Amino acid sequence: MDLLYAKVGAHEVEISTESKDFKNFIQRNFSIFKGKTSDPDIKITIKEGFGEPFVNYQVEVSKHEEEEKIHFRRADYLIETVSDYRYSVIYAHNEFALKHAITNLYSSFIVYHNWGLLIHSSCAIENGKAHIFSGQSGAGKSTAAKLSAPRELLSDEATILKVDDGKVTVFDSPFRSELEATGTNKKVPLASIQLLHQALHNKRSNLKKSDSLIQLLDKVFYWAHSPEETKQVIKLLNKLVETVPVYDLHFQKNNRFWELIS
Repeated sequence: MDLLYAKVGAHEVEISTESKDFKNFIQRNFSIFKGKTSDPDIKITIKEGFGEPFVNYQVEVSKHEEEEKIHFRRADYLIETVSDYRYSVIYAHNEFALKHAITNLYSSFIVYHNWGLLIHSSCAIENGKAHIFSGQSGAGKSTAAKLSAPRELLSDEATILKVDDGKVTVFDSPFRSELEATGTNKKVPLASIQLLHQALHNKRSNLKKSDSLIQLLDKVFYWAHSPEETKQVIKLLNKLVETVPVYDLHFQKNNRFWELIS
């Protein structure tokens, strides 16, 4: 059994696995350090050979009160975790399934512990500030990330936000889709959130806080299974929109939209 220590957001994650493929995946995509520096925030055992190749994004969540455990099951992965998400076993079919399983687990962990949110979005740095690009599937999150070059990217698929009263910080995300990390181990204050709409002309307009919360609710990586944790997501989103302005951004497929942001 190989033991790896990775940094995700501000958290130390201890990962154990016998799979060489999964070990290589973790080493390629996560910030690895030698030996633990403290008691890990999260401990994960990863096993391969579960289920079938990806079918859809449907995740079935079930609680097992007698074991005080929660199960997240998709066709290509299964997570068995304790109620505070600190100790988990992940069974995954392949690397794609493993990435999504760890994304699922980490999002649940940071919500449960009132630390922050994982937002379906890309994020780039401009003049020491982070700017998020979110939207529905196909809205252009990856496109906006690519067009943001040579700016450093903190994410192209899932953005890690630490949400405090009056302050939101973005951490470099290992949950990538196409683009590799260029801002590794950085954490940057969040200055704005853009909800993307592809258009013939560039235009940015400020959204009301109430509208911003509604628009962002389905952008959070979260698998609702508990009224208490759903309330926690809404509470964190409230803090987010109270702290950071949210805009509708209609943009052409060129980098001139940055003129509206900078």
